[in-house]
Amino acid sequence: MTVDIEKVRRETIRWQILLTLYNASPIGAWEELVLSVIQATFPDATPLELRRALDYLSDRKLVELVKHPGGRWFADLTRYGTDVAEYTVDCDPGIARPVKYWG
Repeated sequence: MTVDIEKVRRETIRWQILLTLYNASPIGAWEELVLSVIQATFPDATPLELRRALDYLSDRKLVELVKHPGGRWFADLTRYGTDVAEYTVDCDPGIARPVKYWG
């Protein structure tokens, strides 16, 4: 069995974004803050990699993005994104949400 390291990385970053924004609720967070959290696990993570993951989560209606004219992005969880982070709904493939092992 071969492990696709890039796929694991992408899906883990998406999960970490959801958790970061969950912890930033109800305010949301600028991309620089989210990137600093991602870089704690993946020190080589880039702003472009983060933006791709944010766009993916936005397309899935988990994250709401505000792309400011000056170039900065601001992100916040949607109601559905909060439900995924709280394990109250199923999580479709593409996000490395761990299996719920409690209660």
